[in-house]
Amino acid sequence: MSKHISAFDTGNLRKTVLDMAFAGSTVHIGCAFSIIELLAVLYRQHLRYPDNDPAAPDRDFLILSKGHGVMAQYACMRELGWLPEEAFSAYFADGSDLKGLSDSRIRGLEVTSGSLGHGLSVGVGMALGAKIKGTDQKTYVIVGDGEINEGPIWEGAMFAAHHQLENFMVIVDENGYQAMGPTKEVIGLGSIRAKFESFGFLAHTIDGHNEAEIDNAIHELWADPSRQPRALIARTVKGKGVSFMEHNNIWHYTRLTAETHTHAVAEVMGDRL
Repeated sequence: MSKHISAFDTGNLRKTVLDMAFAGSTVHIGCAFSIIELLAVLYRQHLRYPDNDPAAPDRDFLILSKGHGVMAQYACMRELGWLPEEAFSAYFADGSDLKGLSDSRIRGLEVTSGSLGHGLSVGVGMALGAKIKGTDQKTYVIVGDGEINEGPIWEGAMFAAHHQLENFMVIVDENGYQAMGPTKEVIGLGSIRAKFESFGFLAHTIDGHNEAEIDNAIHELWADPSRQPRALIARTVKGKGVSFMEHNNIWHYTRLTAETHTHAVAEVMGDRL
């Protein structure tokens, strides 16, 4: 766990995402909001960054395979002090280092992702490397439920189970949507938990916005003595936290106006404004 002490308040994290999206007139708010609680719990209670160093050789690994949700990760990195404050107000401005997709050239982001389906396999390789070296490092990969339509996800899953990567955890953001519509209409997924279990994973299903439940499930998965890789299926709400964004897939690509920004910030911050 990081030595940096931060509450990772989810209202503040959502406000950072809204402010970035408004400053840069950019998109992908809904898919960032569905993973806010997952990231808050991981950074607050599970990920290890010795001396608060995102490049520490013995750090744990977090891979955001659904790289379009990266504003949520930037918000957490802000809490850790890994990014300068001006990076947020100048998001998407000329010369900005921060992109709309995860980019490994930014300290704290492990992979360049956005071409969906590849992050899990990269994470499996990192986990195998740690196992071969005999370290106690853990690897987490966050994927979207639409993303798991991609074949490489299941190739990576087979590889992880075959090599008994008990140091690997995939976290599925099951928000029920992908860019072009509901997952059940694009390609029905059935039981995601059953799929991962059939591929040899130890799996739990949880409410992806209940922080205590997320924390307990991660602890339970790691505490199990099985040599299986782990899968956490997080049932989430796309656009969580803003009433007019929740379950509304238009916010995958819609940009904020001054009015919608003001209203959204008021909802996520409540009485704290």
